[in-house]
Parts: sequence; structure tokens; C-alpha cells
Amino acid sequence: MVSVKGIKPYQSSAWRITIIFSALVTLIIGTLLLGMYRQLMNEQELQTNQHLAAETARYQQMALTLDKSSFAAQVKAADPKTALIVWRSSLDLIGALSLIPDDMPMLPKTRDFPILTAGPDKLHILTGGLVMTRYGPVLIATRTDQLATLIDRFVNAAITALMLTIILTLALGYLFSKAILRRLVQYNHLSQLIEKGEYSTRLPVSWRHDEFDMLAGKFNRVLDTLENNLLAVRGATDNIAHDLRTPLSHLRIGLEQLPDKTSQDLPEACAILIEKLDHCLATFDAMLSLTRIEEGQQTLELQDFSLKVLCEDLYEMAEAMAESNEQTLTLTTSDDVQMTGDKYLLFQALFNLVDNAIKYAGEGAKIEIVQQGNEIQIRDNGPGIPDEEKGRVFERLVRLDPSRHNQGTGLGLSLVKAILARHNAKVNLMDNTPGLIVSITF
Repeated sequence: MVSVKGIKPYQSSAWRITIIFSALVTLIIGTLLLGMYRQLMNEQELQTNQHLAAETARYQQMALTLDKSSFAAQVKAADPKTALIVWRSSLDLIGALSLIPDDMPMLPKTRDFPILTAGPDKLHILTGGLVMTRYGPVLIATRTDQLATLIDRFVNAAITALMLTIILTLALGYLFSKAILRRLVQYNHLSQLIEKGEYSTRLPVSWRHDEFDMLAGKFNRVLDTLENNLLAVRGATDNIAHDLRTPLSHLRIGLEQLPDKTSQDLPEACAILIEKLDHCLATFDAMLSLTRIEEGQQTLELQDFSLKVLCEDLYEMAEAMAESNEQTLTLTTSDDVQMTGDKYLLFQALFNLVDNAIKYAGEGAKIEIVQQGNEIQIRDNGPGIPDEEKGRVFERLVRLDPSRHNQGTGLGLSLVKAILARHNAKVNLMDNTPGLIVSITF
């Protein structure tokens, strides 16, 4: 028997739903059969009453139009298959029966009474009553045991149908529960593999596209995100270890060498060690800032500002840096746009982009800051970024320099993306043939 961690088919929610469904089906069918039974009973009673009423009217009319001997002849000639007629004359009983039961009501009231016959069915059930004529009381009755037998057969068939319905629905529900639990067993086995660390495992999605497939699809997307996050954490861990190992090793060596330094060399050696330590602390500070911004933990100091003025301040701050690298930095602005946001965080993000352009475009490069309405572009004619790397540069601790020779934390562009995302801005990287265009749209 299939089970999932001790759950049997009859303990599953599918089985409980089957029980409820079976009860509802049984109730509906039972109600319909009960309605049919009541209708059949009413129809039988109506036909019996109509038949007795017709016979009553006929014999009352014959008593009024025929003499006594002719009336007796009509009673004797009555067809017993149609109605059993008995007349109590002054001498004897005339008709199909040899007696009139006691306490018979007057029609239209009726009463059931049995009679014995010499045929194969010795006991018959009759329904009838008395009717008064000018020749005395006449018993008019008709057989109803055949209809009663038909009703009994209907009741037995209805009970059989209800029992078969209950058995069939429960059996199908049990099989349905096993089929569902069979899929859950498979899901449980795969979840155990995931729990053991096989994060590439995915739940199967069938062609049926039912609720289990929808759940499996969503769970697989969660696993994709989890696997990507784990890969990102592993990559970030490796990058942190790689970036901090060198400065920490230099710190250790420098500290070991401090006792051997002369008093004249000691301040310079301490300054070098402090610089390396500051680099390590800057990496952690940048990661903390990035996390606060991404998680919304850092409150934005919202204020109104001009996008054109922001670009002018950016140009003034970066112009000296470009000149020191023998680069040309230009500013082009058009229609001004008023913004609401954290001016200082946005300035930090844009300055980081310009600083990267200055740092990697190379000597003699031409760098442009272009503001067109709500779009800012930072263009350079440097080596640019390969297309396959453009999606990675915004990830944490990703640096395109394989040797990681250039000084930096690898968090600048991640911080840029987080700041722009908090301001509902989009950033896009495009080729400048040669060089790179960073487009920011607010």
C-alpha cells in the first residue's frame, strides 16, 4: 500500500473528499428515489380512487334504472379482473366474495383487506369500501397487491442502486487517493534528495497541467532561485576570500616586520598597513550598505532636485579626475526634468559610473555625460564590456579583471543597481563601437 511518511490512502484529504462526495451523491440519489417512490404511491392511490369512484357511480346508476333481479344479475356478471362487487340482498350475498368484512368504511374512504383464493397466489390484498344504493349496501373493491409488489420491487432496486453507488464511489475514491499519494511519494523522494544537497533536482511536470503540476512548476522556480542564490553566495564567498587574502597576508607580514623597523620608517609602514586595513573595511562597509539599500532598510532622504543640475555637479566633481588621466570629459544637457528622490544616493551611483569610465576607458579616452529629458547616458570610447559579461557586471563582487589586479571591491555596480532600483529607474548597457554606453532612465 502506498504511503507518504505513514499516511495511508484512507487517511488522505482525497479520501475525506471522496467520503463527502459519496455522501452527497447518495443523498441526491436517495432524494430522487424517494421522490419517485412518493410519486408512485400517489399515482397508485389516485388510480385506485378513480377506479372505485367510477365503479361507484356505475352501480349507483344501475340501482336507479334496473329492477332488483336485473341488478343482481349485473352484480353476478361483474368482471373480477376489473372490480370485485358484493351485494347483500335480503336472502344472501351476491357477487365475487362470500362475505363482507366488518367495519368497512363508506366510499370514498377505503380499507385494505385480504382474501383467500384457490389459485397459485392464494392471498390477495383488496382495497375498497361500501356504497349505499336503493337495494342496500354494495361492496366495491379492487386488487392492489400487484401494485404493492411492484412498489416493493422498486424499493429493493432503489436500495440496491444506493448500495452500489456507495461501494463504487468509495472504491474509485480509494483508487484515486492511491494515485494522488503515488505522485506525493515521488515528490517526497525528490524533496529528500534536495534536502541532502542535490539542488539541481526538479519535480516532474506532466502534460496534464493539473494542480500538482502547477505546484511543481512553482516549486521548481523556487529551487531555481535557491540554486542561483547559493551559487551567488559561493561565488561571493570565493571572491571575498580572494580579495581579502592578499591585503590580510600583507597586514600579517607588515605586523611581523614592525619590530624591525627604525623609528624613521615606522610611520610610513603603519600608514601602509592602515591603508590595507581600510581597503578590507571598505569591502565590508560596501556590502552592508548594499544589503541595507536592497532590503529597504536604509531610509531615503527624499527631496526635489533638478536632473540637469545633478549632471552639472557630477561633471564638476569628475572633470579633474579625467584631466589627471589625460582624458576628455564633456557634458551635454537638454530639457530639464524635476525629480523627487535621494539626491545624494543618486549622485553616488552616477559618480560611480563616471569613475568606472575614467578608470577603465584608458588614457586619452573621450568620456561624455549626456542628459536628455529623464535619461542620462555615460559614454566612453574605451574597450567596453563583452556582451556575454554585461549581465554579470551588476552582480556582487564580480570583477571583469581575472587577475583582480585593479584596486576595488567589485560592489560598485551592484550598489548602483540597488540605488537606481529604489528610485524605480532602469539601467541598460549598450555598445558604443568602440566603448560602452550606460543608459539610466528615470
